[in-house]
Amino acid sequence: MKFEDFEIEGEDFATLLEASEKNTETNTVVEGVIVEINSSDLLVDIGQKSEGRLNIAEITVNGEVQYKTGDKIQVMITSNRGERPGISHKKVLQKAKFDEFFEQHGEEPDNVIVEGTVISVKPRVGFVVQSDNGLEFFMPMAQGFLKAVGAVGKKIKAVVLKAKPETSSIVISRRKLIEDAQKHKEEKIEALMKDNEPKEGIVKKITSYGMFVDLGGIDGLVNYNEISYKGPVNPSAYYKEGDEVTVVIKSYDKEKGHLSLSIKDALPNPWEEMKDELEVGDTITVTVSNFESYGAFVDLGNDIEGLLHISEISWNKNVKNPKDYLTLGDEINVEVIDLDCDKRRLRVSLKSLQPKPFETFIKEHKVGDVLTGTVATLTDFGAFINLGSVDGLLHNEEASWDNNVKCKAVYKKGDEIDVKIIKIDTAKENISLSAKALQDSPAQNFEKNHKNGDIIKSTIKDIKDFGVFVKLEDNLDGLIRKEDLLKKEDETEIKIGDEIEAVIVNIDKQRNRVRLSERRLAVQKSRDVLKSVNDNTSMTLGDALAGKLKK
Repeated sequence: MKFEDFEIEGEDFATLLEASEKNTETNTVVEGVIVEINSSDLLVDIGQKSEGRLNIAEITVNGEVQYKTGDKIQVMITSNRGERPGISHKKVLQKAKFDEFFEQHGEEPDNVIVEGTVISVKPRVGFVVQSDNGLEFFMPMAQGFLKAVGAVGKKIKAVVLKAKPETSSIVISRRKLIEDAQKHKEEKIEALMKDNEPKEGIVKKITSYGMFVDLGGIDGLVNYNEISYKGPVNPSAYYKEGDEVTVVIKSYDKEKGHLSLSIKDALPNPWEEMKDELEVGDTITVTVSNFESYGAFVDLGNDIEGLLHISEISWNKNVKNPKDYLTLGDEINVEVIDLDCDKRRLRVSLKSLQPKPFETFIKEHKVGDVLTGTVATLTDFGAFINLGSVDGLLHNEEASWDNNVKCKAVYKKGDEIDVKIIKIDTAKENISLSAKALQDSPAQNFEKNHKNGDIIKSTIKDIKDFGVFVKLEDNLDGLIRKEDLLKKEDETEIKIGDEIEAVIVNIDKQRNRVRLSERRLAVQKSRDVLKSVNDNTSMTLGDALAGKLKK
């Protein structure tokens, strides 16, 4: 027996079964009545054996429940397994948006580009993306080109892969959109690079390192080194967004997708034009255009800048900041001291056109002059003393007659001191100074109480191959050369600390030296004996000698 053979109250069973199946088909929108609402969900009567259960969140907007018991509500049947049917009000709203989308883009809206925000991630499955009007799309994980971690909240663009009106579902791909765009970009770039002719573009964005230029849908970067022949410049000082520029394509990095452009390569090269117009030694008028810690850049007025190094600004070696001597916009005359057009290098000098301080100084001063200077720099070997336009060196040996005194221990930077010029080296342009030359040397003080021929007893301080040094006074030693020492008959060697008697033979006040002689003392004593014999006629020579020997 078949179902068709049964009749129930005038209708056959097969007809009722078919009607029942249609009413319970999933994804069907039906109207129901809310029969109960609690804190987490609500029951909706849709004409089946059991009410459908709906999450309260689906009818809540900004914390307010939008329906009450007894209200009619449209829901979509999502499942029919078990006694209680699965229903969704949210899917009804989505279906309306889907229908609108299909009406706008057709039943097969493939390759339509959509925008939206990732609202949820289903691990290892994909992403749920919602457009601004609330339409939801599904993007499989493999089509995301997107990391799952941190994806929620990210705005994306994607292309429609597949759309099913019967299920109101739209599958999108960010991967395909990116790959298609890259393929299209490479085709355009290939067409642009067929020739090396300059191209017209629009400045799209300016950054600190350069600017992006739009070449008809393809963006390229003009690095700040490629804007002017002057070298690195601030792009915003030359252009603004929206300006039309002429560029040349330099290179394309396919792996990174970077297109490099140049503005300066589209212009005549001023360095080539300057090759036959300028040479080292020429004097030119330039404008101060920029400052750096190491000097200033000067503009020749033809898109070329030269470097005026800080060492070439002034003969004063203590220049610390070029702004202390120059101002932006100053017109100055400089001399070309280095020019290499192939390497695009130009160096100029301001000080070379100014009188040389050393030459001026030696015209006005000579060795022996006493000057007042200022301590400019202290070093381990002495101090540099500023004498106005030049510096002179006060070596440690010339700071004091005390050889143990160092300039660092005596002076500090900025001290004013009197010095004497003791040497001028015109070849090396060096000036040697002395402070001790203005003081009495220990030898001068020694001479006040001693003279050549005086007999001195002193202690041996040091022994050298050429003689011995003896201590006379503080900061003053005497030297007895080897040839002036007496040979000891008992052949005993002299040693440091021994007392020795010698006669003064020379006092050098300038060099602070005293020469002594033991041998000359012996001769002097012999002369004294002879003189005493001659003065005393009552004594024979033999008696006089005998008396002296006894003593």
